[in-house]
Amino acid sequence: MNPRPAPWRRLLPAPALSLIVVAFWLLMSDSFTFGQLLLGMLLGVVVPLFAARLDREFARIGTLRPLPRLLCVMLWDILVSNLRVAMQVLGPEKRLTPGFIWVPLDIGNIHGIAALTSLITLTPGTVSSALSDDRRHLLVHVLHLTDADALIAEIKTRYEAPLMEIFP
Repeated sequence: MNPRPAPWRRLLPAPALSLIVVAFWLLMSDSFTFGQLLLGMLLGVVVPLFAARLDREFARIGTLRPLPRLLCVMLWDILVSNLRVAMQVLGPEKRLTPGFIWVPLDIGNIHGIAALTSLITLTPGTVSSALSDDRRHLLVHVLHLTDADALIAEIKTRYEAPLMEIFP
């Protein structure tokens, strides 16, 4: 049985978030007036109340050991992909064979999936386009697709496998 939260806790479920909302409101407003402060305080109460209703899935972190290698792989892939895309764009357009591929996902953690989609999108020439409703497949657009199976295997070994260790 959960005890009922204190009345002030029901009004301010996340006091830190309330303070952040007020601070950002005051920073974004063009003047610091009593009215802006009151409006910021009102937003500081209302925004966390709505945010508390959202269904949040908290990140579970496993081990960070693969992170340095993953960052090196990512930076290398970005560098190589920039050069490859530049040559493809500057070359004849008829050589490009864009396409979509569905990458089957073994990673189930939504934060790991978000990191994977970010890594794919950060790499020039590829863009994460959609995630299936069951979170088991990721649609990726590729600027120049020659071997879908090889690209899927590359994504799974270079990005997904280390992310599965980081986000179990």
